[in-house]
Amino acid sequence: MAAAMGSPWLRIRLLPEVPPRLLRPHLRRTLSVRASASASASPDGAGGPVRVRFAPSPTGNLHVGGARTALFNYLFARSKGGKFVLRIEDTDLERSTKKSEEALLSDLAWLGLDWDEGPDVGGEFGPYRQSERNSMYKQYAEKLMESGAVYRCFCSSEELEQMKETAKQMQLPPVYMGKWGTASDAEIQQELEKGTPYTYRFRVPKEGSLKINDLIRGEVSWNLDTLGDFVIMRSNGQPVYNFCVTVDDAAMRISHVIRAEEHLPNTLRQALIYKALGFPMPSFAHVSLILAPDRSKLSKRHGATSVGQYKEMGYLPQAMVNYLALLGWGDGTENEFFTIDDLVEKFTINRVNKSGAVFDAVKLKWMNGQHLRSFPPDVLIKSFEDRWKDTGILQESESGFAKEAAELLKDGIDLITDADAALSNLLSYPLHATLSSDEAKSVVQDKLSEVASGLISAYDSGELCQALAEGRDGWQKWVKIFGKSLKRKGKSLFMPLRVLLTGKLHGPDMGGTVVLIHKAGTCGAVTQQSGFVNLDERFRILKEVEWESLVQEQESPAETAVPASP
Repeated sequence: MAAAMGSPWLRIRLLPEVPPRLLRPHLRRTLSVRASASASASPDGAGGPVRVRFAPSPTGNLHVGGARTALFNYLFARSKGGKFVLRIEDTDLERSTKKSEEALLSDLAWLGLDWDEGPDVGGEFGPYRQSERNSMYKQYAEKLMESGAVYRCFCSSEELEQMKETAKQMQLPPVYMGKWGTASDAEIQQELEKGTPYTYRFRVPKEGSLKINDLIRGEVSWNLDTLGDFVIMRSNGQPVYNFCVTVDDAAMRISHVIRAEEHLPNTLRQALIYKALGFPMPSFAHVSLILAPDRSKLSKRHGATSVGQYKEMGYLPQAMVNYLALLGWGDGTENEFFTIDDLVEKFTINRVNKSGAVFDAVKLKWMNGQHLRSFPPDVLIKSFEDRWKDTGILQESESGFAKEAAELLKDGIDLITDADAALSNLLSYPLHATLSSDEAKSVVQDKLSEVASGLISAYDSGELCQALAEGRDGWQKWVKIFGKSLKRKGKSLFMPLRVLLTGKLHGPDMGGTVVLIHKAGTCGAVTQQSGFVNLDERFRILKEVEWESLVQEQESPAETAVPASP
């Protein structure tokens, strides 16, 4: 009877076993393996304690794709009462840096993804850096050597390159075709005595297939004859990625491996190592890639791609978490606004989509605005006020100007860093540029000069300033009377007033804007470096406008007309 090994959802069946030390070398090469999916692993982790891990390499910044993988692991663990483990895969000694590791931990903490075990908090399955676990890898490599699952390979780099070239010419997969899997003990001993460098190469069955039931992608299978014997330990004694990952996941009792789909091909090698070492198999879930708008893989050429960059740009961690969760997942409703607690409550792995998700920076910014405006009013106002003071637009004042400015501008601010431009824009007075624009032509030609004349008279008499000193109520009473005097109302009244008083065609609520401009000139909250143009200066500029010349210039034909063809 064939021996069956494996988890409840993946089985590899071997032909009748013979103790490894009794196997002749050539017989070891003809083991046939069949893998079949049996009862699928429970996605909800009902079979035992849920333990997931996020295992980044400290070779750069935390990419938004990596952040989403970490988030899905975190949500799965928290939703099942499980453990979220952080492991640092730093076996690439040349590229791994302490600075990158610290940045990774900082970015994860900023997102609010607190881990239960990791290099900084410890845990019963540590150490949590691969570079500190080499003795364990060597121990398991020797175990595989003793069982006959791996062998020493003395092939040189030149020989391996020749094998690849031969396979290419024969239109075959680039699998290992060397002799060391079937070498005699005498041949091996001879190389050892010469001190020839060797790797540990895993013995892959020549026949059969392996099939898994991925919790996101469904059934996935591979033919074993496309793989070839692969290296698990380099000649310098350093373990290879797939071997480290398998040993670490097993030793740390990881129950569910949730990772990017680019790791899917690694699953075949890892499954074979699991079986050879007698480790229980975890459930696998491979998350789709995050795509750019052109549906290519998201990269630096598409703009900001790291969590740290978005943090520096003023994005909120709540918005980043919300948006990343929606890249491939949804709760089945039209709702798009989630707090992290909402996500923990609603997240299920079976609602993760296997199709690639497009990263939309515009939608992320919109979502950031939604979270920003969900802050309690006093928190939001304090955030804007602190920002304006830090950037030198405002100074300490008891006038309440910052509160009124925040309330007026908040609906147009999606990033806290945009608050600077929003307030600076309100305080500025680009009248000449606006009047010269094509968009303002219809306003200018609608007898704007008449409105300007009446407005100047109201200012010079003190009537306008007295109304503005009374706040919005005073403004509304005054503007109603002013409109009647000119026989104007609605857009024909408010558009000219907006242009003449603010110097712009568009902006927030007209009454609130003008009242705030008046207050900015009297409250002492606005600094000189803010670029603020007060009402006195605005009306001085307004009085200097030559309306006849402006109208004539807009009515005259373009001087650069295209000459007629001969």
